[in-house]
Amino acid sequence: MKLEGRLCVIAGWMLACCAAVTAQELGYWRAAGSSAQTVTGDVGFSDAKIAINFYTFPIVRARDLEPGEVSSVFDADSNSGHKGHLYKLNIPATRKFMHKNTLCGAEDTQWLATYVEGNSLNLAFFSGEKAPVFTLDAISNSSHLCGTYTYAR
Repeated sequence: MKLEGRLCVIAGWMLACCAAVTAQELGYWRAAGSSAQTVTGDVGFSDAKIAINFYTFPIVRARDLEPGEVSSVFDADSNSGHKGHLYKLNIPATRKFMHKNTLCGAEDTQWLATYVEGNSLNLAFFSGEKAPVFTLDAISNSSHLCGTYTYAR
């Protein structure tokens, strides 16, 4: 194999590895927790959208969440080294999902935090214009945390 071919193979392998690390949410997820089964149903992620109960919404990744930030909102070990992601989105308060439920009551859903561990996806939806603060104190006193949901592959 020529050097150029080897470099292409190596570059492709590196891109595939990096894509798997940065796009851990991608794909289809079954509602696993009772909240997810009652409110959202199954979800799907692409690079630019989330699909919830057959409705799609554009998403933009705002930033990575450090392990300590992840553990402030999800039942996760802050020493695990697993990162999550924060996404900006806009789901109108008028959008009804399973059993006529909304994500954030009478407020628009503005933020989505994600955390993947193994075959489980955890989502947390937030209202509010400003990005959520991910500390234990801020999350426990937040009026903007709308709910957390669990999914499986």
